[in-house]
Amino acid sequence: MPPPSSEFLRAVQQILGADAVDSSESALTRYGRNRLPEGDRRPSGVVYPRSAAEVQTIVQLANESKTSLYSTSTGENSGLGLKSPVQPGCVIVDVGAHMKRILDIDETLCFAEIEPGVTYQNLYDELGRRGHKLMLDTTSGSPDGGIVGNTLDKGAGYTPYFDHFGMSCGLEVVLGDGRLLRTADGASPGAKTWHIAKYGYGPYLDGLFLQSNFGIVTRLGVWLMPRPPAIRTVFCLFPDDEDLGDIIELIRPLKMNNSVPSLMKVTSDLYGIGTVTTYPFARTGEKTPLSDDIRRQLQQEHGVGAWCVSGAFYGASDEALKPLIARITAHFGQSGKARYVSHEEAQDNPLLRIHSDTFSGRPTREELGLLNWRPGGGVCWFLPATPMVGTIANGHQTLSRRILREHGFEYITEYVCGPRMSRALHIIVFNRQDPEECQRMSRCYRELMAAYAEAGYPISRAPLDFQAE
Repeated sequence: MPPPSSEFLRAVQQILGADAVDSSESALTRYGRNRLPEGDRRPSGVVYPRSAAEVQTIVQLANESKTSLYSTSTGENSGLGLKSPVQPGCVIVDVGAHMKRILDIDETLCFAEIEPGVTYQNLYDELGRRGHKLMLDTTSGSPDGGIVGNTLDKGAGYTPYFDHFGMSCGLEVVLGDGRLLRTADGASPGAKTWHIAKYGYGPYLDGLFLQSNFGIVTRLGVWLMPRPPAIRTVFCLFPDDEDLGDIIELIRPLKMNNSVPSLMKVTSDLYGIGTVTTYPFARTGEKTPLSDDIRRQLQQEHGVGAWCVSGAFYGASDEALKPLIARITAHFGQSGKARYVSHEEAQDNPLLRIHSDTFSGRPTREELGLLNWRPGGGVCWFLPATPMVGTIANGHQTLSRRILREHGFEYITEYVCGPRMSRALHIIVFNRQDPEECQRMSRCYRELMAAYAEAGYPISRAPLDFQAE
């Protein structure tokens, strides 16, 4: 007797056409591939809807045949699972393959209405075609990443519009029974305020569709920021690992008072160095992990410290921003350790220019160099929450460095700092072609999860391998 998915795929093909289904070997391999330690997860087929109505049809047919669906848009988040389904054998619903229209851009009220296949590069290019009057908030990941997918997975960027879910307004969702739901004012027939009135009438439902399987989002409103005439990034470099505590204490009042309108990044040495070079196996005699002595040598060679702090200001002119920049550099100068790097100087340093791009809403591929730090194509994100308290942050980095070192990996981390909490993005790069290293990677991740949970600091986004834990 054929599996339920076979019956389902035939039914989809009969109703939506032959090109709506792909169960070829190449498709199953491509959609099952990921960079995680516990292996690829092949689906049993892929379906390609062209509209919300076709998504409704797919969901209704799946209910009839008891077929498990897994939706994806662009599947470009390398450290969380790419397009790979959460369970092998699911049918992938690729809502990004055909549903990639920018449905509207309102230059007066500053929002866009988009489908799931619209990438950061797509929207940036369209805004550019219109003269760059508006700017989007992008991630430092792949420009081919999907705006809808990142928003639904609680992703964030760096500009004043960094909170991607907070800066979304109005979803269109196909529910598990095939019904269509529009949230916010979209639920009211004829409403012209769907993407500008966030809460609407009645219960606020949008959060139900973040990191959940309660529905498939087919449309989203995204708020955009008027592009200011001047954007200037500020950088301060700190020399020692233990400076992280002082850095966090210095950032917290700046963000509490909104003195710096962007988020503030605190990136470790290897987070920057890894974008432009790979692991120096020749220097280490093929040994891993990297020693502190060699790490300090790399810092000197690339002109960075143990930490790079960055943020951005937005205003009417470069001249208008000078007093703000002077105030911030003086603030960090209290530490006696910070070395200020100007916006202009940073443009000549590829390690720093990445941050200027992201603070300016420009998609960049430069940070993806980190994925090549070690050979073998493996990468995994670990994203715990860290209170904005210096002693806690230093305790966290000590904990992470120890666990990573014991399992043979490097500490490559970016703290994205708000007023009360930072998200510590650990990028763990490993050789996925080495079974023993994959096993160590899995043990390392589980130990990190357990240690942070015991300390009371959970993660916000989990790779597929660890979502059930």
